[in-house]
Amino acid sequence: QLQASGGGLVQPGGSLRLSCAASGRTFSDYTVAWFREAPGKERDFVAAIRWSGGDTGYADSVKGRFTISKDYAKNTVYLQMNSLKPEDTAVYYCGTTRIIRSSWRDGKYYGNWGPGTQVTVSS
Repeated sequence: QLQASGGGLVQPGGSLRLSCAASGRTFSDYTVAWFREAPGKERDFVAAIRWSGGDTGYADSVKGRFTISKDYAKNTVYLQMNSLKPEDTAVYYCGTTRIIRSSWRDGKYYGNWGPGTQVTVSS
């Protein structure tokens, strides 16, 4: 199971950095992704990164504002979120998959979901 952290309350236009850590294991040949779930909505894809090689992908709604990255030494994936908007408010989850890139946006191919971290963007 993965552990997501770093959420909080931030004003519109602010920034947060989320962390996704895997305890007791490595990400090895997985792709690690962030999804988010707002109240009353489905869990939506945000961004993904291939652990070996660094290939990345983003949802159109976050391109240019969010950046996904990884730290091999810390076995952690980060999501840097800038220029946050109220519509970014959600619980953010990280998960892993070995599915091909064209299916990265489909949450049904992911596992190892942790409890998530709440991000609230409000003035």
